Amino acid sequence: MDSDILGQFLDALDRFVRERLIPHEEEVSETDQIPPALVEEIREMGLFGMSIPEAFGGLGLSMSEEVQAAFVLGRTSPAFRSLIGTNNGIGSQGIIIDGTPEQKQAYLPKLASGEMIASFALTEPDAGSDAGALRTSARRDGDHFVLNGTKRFITNAPRAGLFTVFARTEPGSRDAAGISAFLVEAGTPGLSLGPRDRKMGQKGAHTCDVMLKDCRVPVSAIIGGAARINQGFKTAMKVLDRGRLHISAICVGAAERLIRDSLTYAMERRQFGAPIADKQLVQAMLADSRTEAFAARCMIEETARRKDAGQDVSTDAACCKLYASEMVGRVADRAVQIHGGAGYIADYGIERFYRDVRLFRIYEGTSQIQQVVIARGMMRAARG
Repeated sequence: MDSDILGQFLDALDRFVRERLIPHEEEVSETDQIPPALVEEIREMGLFGMSIPEAFGGLGLSMSEEVQAAFVLGRTSPAFRSLIGTNNGIGSQGIIIDGTPEQKQAYLPKLASGEMIASFALTEPDAGSDAGALRTSARRDGDHFVLNGTKRFITNAPRAGLFTVFARTEPGSRDAAGISAFLVEAGTPGLSLGPRDRKMGQKGAHTCDVMLKDCRVPVSAIIGGAARINQGFKTAMKVLDRGRLHISAICVGAAERLIRDSLTYAMERRQFGAPIADKQLVQAMLADSRTEAFAARCMIEETARRKDAGQDVSTDAACCKLYASEMVGRVADRAVQIHGGAGYIADYGIERFYRDVRLFRIYEGTSQIQQVVIARGMMRAARG
């Protein structure tokens, strides 16, 4: 995107976040719903298709451009980002990278416009980070597959129109090999949803179980078609770097929002005859938060630039996800501490962010999985 146009888009996004999204944060938290009129405004902003190519109606942002947008989006409730997140990330990128021309034409324009919401159904009751434990089966029946299994904690499932379902097409396999990725539309017979999950935070962002019972789909529903049977997990791995960088940038945006609110409060709140911002121990918390958020921003921008240049950034993307998600947790904790009792009260919104950001250390790969990815990447590089 032209730099001037990008600047105009980011300015418009910043205004939208400040004037439309932030004022609705409390309402979304209280009602556990994003107002339909606001969803429509999000569509009109083009936010559902930020990373989808322009040829399919999206904005076609590069990785570097997308993280700049995510820095801005992160400054408001994560529920808004979650609504558009799967369409821009794991719900569309597999189709963009490995989909057939027919799949791209059928789904990407609808995902880019927000007409259709995508959902990524990988996690199961006994399989999350361990792909070898995946039990959802896909039994071949002529030119169809019959899917059976249960998926858990599936983001946007309650409102999704399209599910990327991972199922084992090689019955004897016990690892990631033998897994295929299927595109299953909502309403397909045999696909049903459980009740919405009751979560610690991120109200307004909905998850639930997805159940598949004799759900029959054609072979052509596999991402990439018949040629990519048993290649589903490879498709999933291809989208992870982008997803990890996106979530990392959202963490930075949330941290910067918390720092801003904490600084404002500290400069206004008086104790012992002076603003608490004059107290060195409060200054230390502000300084540590600012330093860590700045470090995360820099490492994300650098990694995004190198990804755009075609370099392998898998290890560094995992470093970004690990550091940024842990960082925002520390910043949120300090924000509560700086606000004191007010930080524990819902009126100020700090306690909501404290709960909301906790999830960032879990999804898109837990912090512990990121550590494993980083260490293994280091060892591969050392072996040459």
